[in-house]
Amino acid sequence: MILMLNVHFSRVSDMIIPDHLHTDPALPMRAYRDSFGNWCTRIIAPPGRTRIFADALVNDTGAPDVVPRGAPQTPVESLPEETLLFLLGSRYCETDRLSPIAWQLFESAPAGEGRVQTICAFVHRHIKFGYEYARPTKTAWETYQEKVGVCRDFAHLAVAFCRCMNIPARYCTGYLGDIGVPPVDAPMDFSGWFEAYLDGDWYTFDARHNTPRIGRILMAYGRDAADVAISTAFGPNELTGFKVWTNEVVAP
Repeated sequence: MILMLNVHFSRVSDMIIPDHLHTDPALPMRAYRDSFGNWCTRIIAPPGRTRIFADALVNDTGAPDVVPRGAPQTPVESLPEETLLFLLGSRYCETDRLSPIAWQLFESAPAGEGRVQTICAFVHRHIKFGYEYARPTKTAWETYQEKVGVCRDFAHLAVAFCRCMNIPARYCTGYLGDIGVPPVDAPMDFSGWFEAYLDGDWYTFDARHNTPRIGRILMAYGRDAADVAISTAFGPNELTGFKVWTNEVVAP
């Protein structure tokens, strides 16, 4: 199995208690960084039940996501080479099918941060959220057509639209607890959002919630959800239980 369950290295200086992985039964582990820099762990799971778990304490500013007001869009010819991958179509983001729609919808929106915000607002309105609409094979094109989905579907459609408009965008996954907002009466899950490259830097955007949030903890990013699966198993397996938690701990 390949596991992608650690907090992203960009938050390592915020780790008060590190999120070391443990297994029951205890198994040998090998760690590596993938081509995006995400932390990954390899194990060989024996026959029978295997429990994988971790806990951590992460320092956070308590401030909401940064909003890059008025940040300009970088022309394609001036983009750094490492961002160009995030302009291309990918497994769940079919830019070829969505490009005509994107230009029809967003060509008149102000370039840069304003255009990304317009995309987020459209996706937020266009899709009805519901866990019952989750499907592991659903793509951005299918989400646009069906108008229902979960957070990863919101992110995939927004990512695809940004790429169609020549704005590099990458899919992100991580923790997003109910800090600073009314708690949701539903089991917590990992969250999906995206980052767009504007004015020389990557900025967080969230089409699902469409508002800056507090306490967002990045775990991994890639072209789309195929690059950041929390676990990949090479053999028959069944997920029998799953729990995610994020609790606010106020410093004394």
